[in-house]
Amino acid sequence: MELIRGLTAEYATVKAYLPRSKKAVPFPSDGKYDKKEWLAIGDEYGPVARVGELVQVTKIDFDDNKLILQINNGLNVKGKWYERIEGGVGGGQSTVPMSRNQSRSAGTTIAVVFPGRMPAVKPAEIKTMLAPVLDFEKRSATENYFETLPPEIQEAIKAKRAEIGMNRDQVKMAMGQPRDRIRESKDGLESEDWIYGYPPGKITFVTFANGKVTKVKDSYAGLGGATAPQPKPQQ
Repeated sequence: MELIRGLTAEYATVKAYLPRSKKAVPFPSDGKYDKKEWLAIGDEYGPVARVGELVQVTKIDFDDNKLILQINNGLNVKGKWYERIEGGVGGGQSTVPMSRNQSRSAGTTIAVVFPGRMPAVKPAEIKTMLAPVLDFEKRSATENYFETLPPEIQEAIKAKRAEIGMNRDQVKMAMGQPRDRIRESKDGLESEDWIYGYPPGKITFVTFANGKVTKVKDSYAGLGGATAPQPKPQQ
């Protein structure tokens, strides 16, 4: 429980190549990981983020000799229904198919592997082990930044929702990395939509213009992939 509380939702700055992978990327507890292996793993889906960018630990799991950390909600590439999903973007009437060529997820999973059965370790010790690839110390700057935000923005971030007027960093703090980004140019104006959620369930479209959120729209997508207004809860 201490590890879950001390690591879940923690932010870290990427220090080295961090590949996306469907399987947990192995990281020995002594920090001596195989950089060539990580590069080879990244050949299929590419890196999670560039060096210097923030990522977030979104889930913790345990095995006999492993501590498994999900980063940015992991990688989900299952199901060909992605090719059929359509969503309105940029406030216009047109829809854009979310093709499989676009990024489905910015996440991955890291398995910290111990030589024997996993010992009793503290969250700070895990952060030190991961220091070759992730810097958790810079999170204090994120915390300080959070304290400077207006109360309404702080409340939105705590509630994990996007609000009009937020910038990209604030939306990432609230909702994490989007699973898709779609850019559109209309009448000389450029906008960008970030898409969160997977069918079946709620799909959230966050529209940016000039670096600020101008629209937030929630839709519901069934197994067929088409989106519709989210149904009202039954009385």
